[in-house]
Amino acid sequence: MARHIRRIVTGHDSEGRSTVLYEGPAPNPVKRKAGWTATVLWHTDSMPARYADDDRALGEFGVEPPKHGTIFRTVEFPPDSETGEADNAEVLAELGLDPAQNAARPDVHHTLHRTDTVDYLIVLTGEIDMQLDTGEVHLEAGDVVVQQGTVHAFRNRSDSPCLVAAVLVDASGG
Repeated sequence: MARHIRRIVTGHDSEGRSTVLYEGPAPNPVKRKAGWTATVLWHTDSMPARYADDDRALGEFGVEPPKHGTIFRTVEFPPDSETGEADNAEVLAELGLDPAQNAARPDVHHTLHRTDTVDYLIVLTGEIDMQLDTGEVHLEAGDVVVQQGTVHAFRNRSDSPCLVAAVLVDASGG
């Protein structure tokens, strides 16, 4: 079972003073076919972002943010030994990505994917391996990744869950 993420969202009261709008467990952890649990904490749908009083974590979300938007989530990756394998095309379809994006690649890990985003990732707890076209990078708590539209997958070969915070920003590639 994935951990509950405590979320505090601030805003303004009717007199313009800063206040807490929402406090408590994030409302929407979703267990994905790939085995991980993703919890959207907030999203925006414009640049520049606009303040919002409504809960911007509610709703159905794919992996990518809206056009000109952002999405902030945590992802808890259980050990690979607890997840098994899944069909890559099914995993991508569930994430709202093109299920055929890896059709020409041999030996695809079931979580391999690419998004049109710049991602800021912070490993909060545990360790995980990030698979890229040219090899793997081992990540541990405190490590930070800036990912620019690259093909990647995550493999948790440890015996403990790994919790990652991620902010995805809509982008276009070169």
